[in-house]
Amino acid sequence: MQASSPGSKSQYDTAFFGHPRGLATLFFTEMWERFSYYGMRALLILFMTASTSTGGLGFSIPKASAIYGIYVGLVYGLSLPGGWIADRFLGLRRSVFCGGILIAAGNLCLAVPRLGFFYLGLGLIVSGTGLLKPNVSTIVGRLYATGDPRRDSGFSIFYMGINLGAFIAPLIVGYVGQRVDWHMGFGLAAIGMVAGLTQYTLGGKYLGEAGLRPVQPESLEERARQRRTLALSGAAVGVLVLAPVLLNALGVIQLTAEGLNNAFGLILLAVVVASFAGLLFSGNWSAVERKRLYVVAVLFFASMLFWSLFEQAGSTLTLFAERNTDKTFSLGNFSYLFPASWFQSVQPILIVVLAPVFAWIWIALGKRNPSSPLKFALGLFFAAAGFLVLIPPAMRGPAAQASYVWLLITYFLHTLGELSLSPVGLSAMTKLAPTSVGGRIMGLWFLSTACGNYLGARVSGLYESMPLPKLFGAVSAVAIIFGLILALFAKPIKELMGGAE
Repeated sequence: MQASSPGSKSQYDTAFFGHPRGLATLFFTEMWERFSYYGMRALLILFMTASTSTGGLGFSIPKASAIYGIYVGLVYGLSLPGGWIADRFLGLRRSVFCGGILIAAGNLCLAVPRLGFFYLGLGLIVSGTGLLKPNVSTIVGRLYATGDPRRDSGFSIFYMGINLGAFIAPLIVGYVGQRVDWHMGFGLAAIGMVAGLTQYTLGGKYLGEAGLRPVQPESLEERARQRRTLALSGAAVGVLVLAPVLLNALGVIQLTAEGLNNAFGLILLAVVVASFAGLLFSGNWSAVERKRLYVVAVLFFASMLFWSLFEQAGSTLTLFAERNTDKTFSLGNFSYLFPASWFQSVQPILIVVLAPVFAWIWIALGKRNPSSPLKFALGLFFAAAGFLVLIPPAMRGPAAQASYVWLLITYFLHTLGELSLSPVGLSAMTKLAPTSVGGRIMGLWFLSTACGNYLGARVSGLYESMPLPKLFGAVSAVAIIFGLILALFAKPIKELMGGAE
């Protein structure tokens, strides 16, 4: 059931809360994948910075932040080649399944208490997420016919699945990892991914033809060119990974986490520039399609800035929760010291509660519904406000223990920002993308998240070297400035969208 078919059966399928039944399959697939991802993310920086006497790796904050930045950057950055591979070779459906297998294997590696398995596990997870994450979202878009007004609402429901898994994971995986055993926690994340793969396989019959086959090349020469590109890209990645390791072993260079992080940042920048240059100058786009690709670039940058603030939940805000927050919950004579990882469940449960409200609001507003650029600006303002409220407790000094209420307010504001931007962005990408590069555009969307994650992790590396009020104020100022620019130019940006709103 291709989204471009006006007479598609999915246009009339209302079996899942008024939406196509296939949405339920993708809802639960993504729920379990996010259980796996957010479960291990809740533990990752805490595990790396925990002392070796408590089972951690004993890394310094700069080193842990560098590794964390590379990891979260690659988790979403590999969505770009993952989308391309799905478009040209595997198809969306098979890519999701293969990605799930790699993720499960990666989490099993993290369950092994050996440093080598730790790095191997991270590598498998980033590869698997690159195949799964962009393509499952693209399949959601394919369930709806062109012009179906349920699309934005459907993505909001799908987003609830993401956040339901993200809510449960830190409570279970975080508790087991911090209070029982780090590696047992990672093992639970693997079980979650296996559950997701099982559900995806059993529910695949409800997806119809959506994402079942890759885009057919126009000629045999085009197919051969695509295969050469895949082979050369694989060889280039192999050289980039193996050459530094070999040179380090020979004593020619000395690899450090910080050095690798700097190199990764330059590679990420080059990939972004090359990706947009390739899109804009290699395709035979119509004037409308080309204008829409310009909008994709603008929304990409706004998304990158937003996620650079929001995704500090797993780094800067987790360190603030562990080191500068009083985590004692008291009610009468009862008191309980809860793990810092539990804070990462706050945003997902708020999403589950508020996503239906936002979905209803976008529909209820009708013609008064704000454009995508305006919604992105709102997202940036809320993200900035979340850090601004942390400045007063941070001003009390590095040894002070702030009430956990401050972090709850931050997470609430960030949630409002996420709902203003993220599901809207997912939907916008499926509407702005030319059909032949749907997976590639969705990969670009997640590449913006990769860049944001990377920048956020770089900020967390300053946690001990820069006063927290100054750190929080700086990141807020950047988001506010670009949010204002985006709001001022929202109308001309909307015109470039050519009705894809």
